[in-house]
Amino acid sequence: SVLCMVDFKLGDPSVTPTPTQTNPSGEEERETWGKKIDFLLSVIGFAVDLANVWRFPYLCYKNGGGAFLVPYLFFMVIAGMPLFYMELALGQYNREGAAGVWKICPIFKGVGFTVILISLYVGFYYNVIISWAMFYLFSSFTGELPWVHCNNTWNSPNCSDWADNGSVSDIYKATPAQEYFERAVLHIQDSNGIDDLGRPRWQLTSCLAVVIVLLYFSLWKGVKTSGKVVWITATMPYVVLTVLLLRGVTLPGAIDGIKAYLSVDFLRLCDAKVWIEAATQICFSLGVGFGVLIAFSSYNKFSNNCYRDAIITSSINSLTSFFSGFVVFSFLGYMSQKHNVALDKVARDGAGLVFVIYPEAIATLPGSSIWAVIFFIMLLTLGIDSAMGGMESVITGLIDEFKFLHKHRELFTLFIVVATFLISLFCVTNGGMYVFTLLDHFAAGTSILFGVLIEAIGIAWFYGVDRFSDDIEEMIGHRPGRYWRLCWKFVSPCFLLFMVVVSFATFNPPNYGSYMFPAWANMLGWCLAMSSMTMVPLYAIYKLLFDKSELLFSLEQRLAYAITPETEHHLVDNGEVRQFTLHHWLVV
Repeated sequence: SVLCMVDFKLGDPSVTPTPTQTNPSGEEERETWGKKIDFLLSVIGFAVDLANVWRFPYLCYKNGGGAFLVPYLFFMVIAGMPLFYMELALGQYNREGAAGVWKICPIFKGVGFTVILISLYVGFYYNVIISWAMFYLFSSFTGELPWVHCNNTWNSPNCSDWADNGSVSDIYKATPAQEYFERAVLHIQDSNGIDDLGRPRWQLTSCLAVVIVLLYFSLWKGVKTSGKVVWITATMPYVVLTVLLLRGVTLPGAIDGIKAYLSVDFLRLCDAKVWIEAATQICFSLGVGFGVLIAFSSYNKFSNNCYRDAIITSSINSLTSFFSGFVVFSFLGYMSQKHNVALDKVARDGAGLVFVIYPEAIATLPGSSIWAVIFFIMLLTLGIDSAMGGMESVITGLIDEFKFLHKHRELFTLFIVVATFLISLFCVTNGGMYVFTLLDHFAAGTSILFGVLIEAIGIAWFYGVDRFSDDIEEMIGHRPGRYWRLCWKFVSPCFLLFMVVVSFATFNPPNYGSYMFPAWANMLGWCLAMSSMTMVPLYAIYKLLFDKSELLFSLEQRLAYAITPETEHHLVDNGEVRQFTLHHWLVV
């Protein structure tokens, strides 16, 4: 997950950095990735995150097993890949961050600020997940893992080993691993709700500080540093997943778990909810709409084959999700057999899988501490490069928009990471899980779908699919096929509009277990979500009514300037406005 890089060989002290090149207009050329593989690993590292491990396998199991791949792959082809390709091409051609690329249609610059805000909001709580993993990692360096029995100071009278618990669904019982996560790590028992947070806990605060320091020194020099960090963070998860799979399939019950994961129930495809969940998973798993793909690709060489990159990286992301299911369900099958309970009693998604079920399964293995260290290192590497990507979206987007920040990148990066750290402190208090849940529910749900929808409309309709295709041809030597153009103009926007409507229609207030959030907390959550979405209309109003550079013109002229690429404003002066012609709106 990352960003930019000067175009010279990195890591070789014998190679002297070449001076920054300038283009014919006298402006400095943009930095580029040192090697193509740095970019690919950064994109893969960002897109392949914790959700690939803790969400996709469970969705697949719950929604018809192998049958779930039908709607998943369908939405991948008609929306996931086209949108992924669109963002990579947009950033590479315009060589700017999420806000700066909208010089192609200035009235839509607000959507750039929308995605930058969303990435910033996600950073407030995503880094906390990484700090949990780091806490577990430190706790694993012991002879006996601390979540194997109920004899600890943090355990409650309700703690009960699986073997002693006849009904694991009994709400009055909790396993040692569950109590370790909630009572030893989160200390949620010391909070009565979101209005009773308490002070930040020093253990999690220390872990969070380490995460922030890692992020800073991975990002402060741009791709000079981040392009090398991902060589570890993007590849390590694959090594660990493979090791865990080799261990998992040797466990009793593992094959039953994998069979349950792959079992095909095509009747589930008649359920609309299965299709909606597949569509939702595609929207979020590829990472479109966070401005990260735009930021990363903006540091590519102009002639880089972004089409091939889009196919490769989006495919790897989906294959990783599918592969991780074998790892997850081999261990879930083992847990099911070991405790003599149905698989659906142990199968779950989210934090409960990676911080409760999986640690408990690992704790029963010989050499459990070693396996725990390996597993939590994987979680750290999965999370850290995705966090780097989100922060890079913010940094690149704002630096490109406010040029004076270019000379102060290191200081500005420090400001962003420190600000993120300070807000994240709310999530490491006794009631921090409630803040985390609220942020997770509102920060990047409906708002990210809305942002990608406006982005697709701005590119395909206002800027124009034909013009966008010309740009791609200029870069890679050939125009996108008719399939891609139809997806960009009709299929993907319709898909996104449907998802936005479904997101509003199926909205459920957040909850954590039996705790329901008060009305003021839900209002605060909606304010957070709307604060990013309102950037689109607010900037459009500013551009049309208050932009000082265009106040002397009529409203029609201001509209013409606002929807015309900045490089074509001289045509507007001559009365030639492409968007005012019927041909512009009909051509594909």
